[in-house]
Amino acid sequence: MAMAETGSMAQPGPDRIAALMAGEGLPPDYAEIVQRYWRVLADHIAKRSETKRPLLVGVNGAQGSGKSTLCLFLKALLEEKGLSVALLSIDDLYLKRAEREALARSVHPLFATRGVPGTHDVALGMAVLDALLAGGSADLPRFDKAVDDRLDRSERVEGPVDIILFEGWCVGAAPMPDEALRTPINALEEREDPQGLWRREINRRLRQGYARLFDRIDLLVMLEVPGFDNVRAHRRRQEAKLAARRPEGVAVMDEAALDRFIDHYERLTRHMLAEMPRLADVRIAIDARQRPVSMEIRR
Repeated sequence: MAMAETGSMAQPGPDRIAALMAGEGLPPDYAEIVQRYWRVLADHIAKRSETKRPLLVGVNGAQGSGKSTLCLFLKALLEEKGLSVALLSIDDLYLKRAEREALARSVHPLFATRGVPGTHDVALGMAVLDALLAGGSADLPRFDKAVDDRLDRSERVEGPVDIILFEGWCVGAAPMPDEALRTPINALEEREDPQGLWRREINRRLRQGYARLFDRIDLLVMLEVPGFDNVRAHRRRQEAKLAARRPEGVAVMDEAALDRFIDHYERLTRHMLAEMPRLADVRIAIDARQRPVSMEIRR
């Protein structure tokens, strides 16, 4: 679920954590995860913010790894400490559908599908983050996945804020080696990008605008899933929830469409699973049930 929430502080305390758990459909034993992992991470972020405010925290994780849920709890826990928090998902920076269709015509047809680097409005992301990092206010964009388009309305965050949580599946991603792009990795690339034009353009954009966007991150957190097979399973559960919540949504995908959609993400996801663990400041191993099993904080 894409998120963009204001930096205003809600009432702290255990009631809010319980309400979050209920709202996310989490079982009672999830409270132990909050205490053992998310509260420890919130303490670390708060400590880092003592020397730099606003502090920009990047949260990386493959589809369905639990980034949005983690950020909801981090926001609540940080606000318990009297810190103001803004949330932004990179999903909310997706280009509008008409813009992606224009990109598909001018660059490569596969850019019509949201997700990979090249399908976000990087300049908008820089403008929003720079405004918040300068201590000001900002209008956060919103993207509706059920209709596959960015909404005309935005959500106002009144600054200054202490912490910015910036989450997304490719947040902090490093470019891939050129030689790794030569051979198609799945059926989608083999059929629709046999010459590698699309994947090379993704990499070029990672090296340029996305690198400048991600350079703003002060602390990078990675939710590390066991492997790409888990991504497929998690993403199917996400789509089922979206279909149940928004059955009228024109962009809710069936099984075949979902498989093709996930193929767009495979190459960069596998690259991040290999490379991100050594780049992240905080590494959280996630099991097949989307639950943390270990956390490493590099001081």
